[in-house]
Amino acid sequence: MCFDYKTMAISSLESLMEKWERFFQEYCKDKIESAALLYPEKKSLVLDYWDIDKYDAELGEYLLEKPYTAIFTAEEALKRIDVAGEAPPLHFRVKNLPETRKIEIRDLRAVHLGKFISVSGLVKKVTEVRPKLQDAAFQCKRCGAIIKIPQEENVLTEPAECYADQGGCGRKSSFKLLTDKSEFIDSQKIELQESPEGLRGGAQPMRLVIYLEDDLVGDVVPGDRITVNGILRVQARRTGKLKLTEFNKVMDAVSIEIKDQAFEEIAITEEDEKKIKEVSKDPMLYEKIRNSIAPTIYGLEMEKEALALQLFGGVPKTMPDGTRIRGDIHILLVGDPGTAKSQLLRYISQLAPRSIYTSGKSSSAAGLTASAVRSDEFGEGRWTLEAGALVLADMGIACVDELDKMSPKDRDALHQAMEQQEISIAKAGINATLKSRCALLGAANPKFGRFDEYAPIADQINIPPALLSRFDLIFPLTDKPDREKDEALATHILEVHKYGEMLSHEKDLEIDKIKPVFDPEFLRKYIAYAKRNVFPVLTEEAMEKIREYYVEMRARAKETVPFTPRQLEAFVRIAEASARMRLSNVVTAEDAERAIKIVEYYLRKVGIEREMGEFNIDIITTGITKTQKDKMRIITDIIRDICKETEAPAPLEEIVERAQEEGIDKATVEKLISKMRKEGIIFEPKHGKFRLTSE
Repeated sequence: MCFDYKTMAISSLESLMEKWERFFQEYCKDKIESAALLYPEKKSLVLDYWDIDKYDAELGEYLLEKPYTAIFTAEEALKRIDVAGEAPPLHFRVKNLPETRKIEIRDLRAVHLGKFISVSGLVKKVTEVRPKLQDAAFQCKRCGAIIKIPQEENVLTEPAECYADQGGCGRKSSFKLLTDKSEFIDSQKIELQESPEGLRGGAQPMRLVIYLEDDLVGDVVPGDRITVNGILRVQARRTGKLKLTEFNKVMDAVSIEIKDQAFEEIAITEEDEKKIKEVSKDPMLYEKIRNSIAPTIYGLEMEKEALALQLFGGVPKTMPDGTRIRGDIHILLVGDPGTAKSQLLRYISQLAPRSIYTSGKSSSAAGLTASAVRSDEFGEGRWTLEAGALVLADMGIACVDELDKMSPKDRDALHQAMEQQEISIAKAGINATLKSRCALLGAANPKFGRFDEYAPIADQINIPPALLSRFDLIFPLTDKPDREKDEALATHILEVHKYGEMLSHEKDLEIDKIKPVFDPEFLRKYIAYAKRNVFPVLTEEAMEKIREYYVEMRARAKETVPFTPRQLEAFVRIAEASARMRLSNVVTAEDAERAIKIVEYYLRKVGIEREMGEFNIDIITTGITKTQKDKMRIITDIIRDICKETEAPAPLEEIVERAQEEGIDKATVEKLISKMRKEGIIFEPKHGKFRLTSE
């Protein structure tokens, strides 16, 4: 029998094996020897496709078109290569396929079935590693003979009879599977999802189920960005006992390439690099980048500058003892309705080289973080590890709208995700830690409709103070009547609409007022280049500037704590982002001043003790002002005194009466008692009667 493929003639499988054997002997002897020495820790010979193509272009082409046959014959040929008297059964794996074979998941079609192709994306789900039957041993219940049946499909194939050629009785019989004499191989199933940064206009990301075997299993976790080189095939679909004519697309993985380099998916040409370096020297760079963020939204200069710095981020550090200090800047926007919070989040998610846009209200079963879920179709009813938004946004930005409406489970997991930048899961026997090294940009609405700048921020949004304290910057976006500002805003909005109407008729119309200085595509490349290549280090001048400001502000405060070490780290992150924005590997005093200016702006908005005119970080971290704390101390003393005098819980009426003597009105007492109950300072053993928790 003669096989002919294009110009390539292969007389038999044997001649194909000989081709592979010659190739291995001439080009891969050293690699085979090193793999054999490490067997069984290393079970594969991994080759670059272009090494095969360079040796024999026809053989390389045959591998792409008939991969099952090519890989089978290559692995048989590997068994013939004698290494120190042994020939361990190595797998043949190929990576770095030609560009023509790199297919988007959404572009996979019937024409790709049975072909060697490459797909890239995010790992969304992963099953546990399970043993898969490869060569089944059955014992005939009549004569006791052992019959071997190779297993190809996922459904167990049993012998049709007790085969005489395997020493059986030749009759039809019932069989018992002998697991101890059967051969098993490790197997795992993953679900690969298209990378979100490649999607625009709200497109639904497509997914592909991929089967991994033997030494490929256990290396990937949800959130990993990988390229899978494998063979596309079909899998039968059923409705009850009926087989359908429509099949599912699945892939058998041949090799996996895990993307270590951040932002590999953003292609930057030499021309792009030249333009990026030119732009970085522009003295108006900060203003131009700030003005390129949502130009249709009026004002918010300081907020837009902070968002621009968040896109670049600081430098993450891993200390010798294994401690990791995050470089990502977390920002929260709290605002009145109609202040363009969602629009800003949308714009940032489109500018960031890697981003996920989601809502705290409408998250999936995996939520914002990650989850172990029971999946009937994918996991066959077993528990599966599924990545949420913060894991999928690893090394990028997670833009979460309506953060205040997230589930309590997500809220608890968010503490670890924001500070340690990882998410631990211990559920249903699954113990895993997933990476979430992303910046969080959140938007929340005040509980009572509008933001009150005179009330503590923790009282106004449904986010606990412990979580609020993890944000580097919090910006309230308020909508207060102001004739001059209102006139400018109204003019801007009306002009945007007018220009939008004109654009619909005149496609080539240039409108400077709403046109970003840098178009989003260039800005994405600029950010990716900066994050990939620039890692700023603090100068002595910058360190002195931050140190002096931090120490001076803490010394100046009489009765409050204006900053904690957490804010000190925020200064460093913002200063590093400022240096990175202009592609500088050095953080200067000017960068430190920019960081101080932004943090001071945010604290003047949400962290100032109005009665005293001082910064008080406790307003954010505990939700209690200095004045409230003093009044709570008075109420605590009153409750303690009443309980001692009466040897019974203190009635609310008596607490109010004594507090009024100290100058605290009834409404304030009731409000503070409610807060003290939530904080666990007091409890209510009987209705309307209170005791201190600590006594």
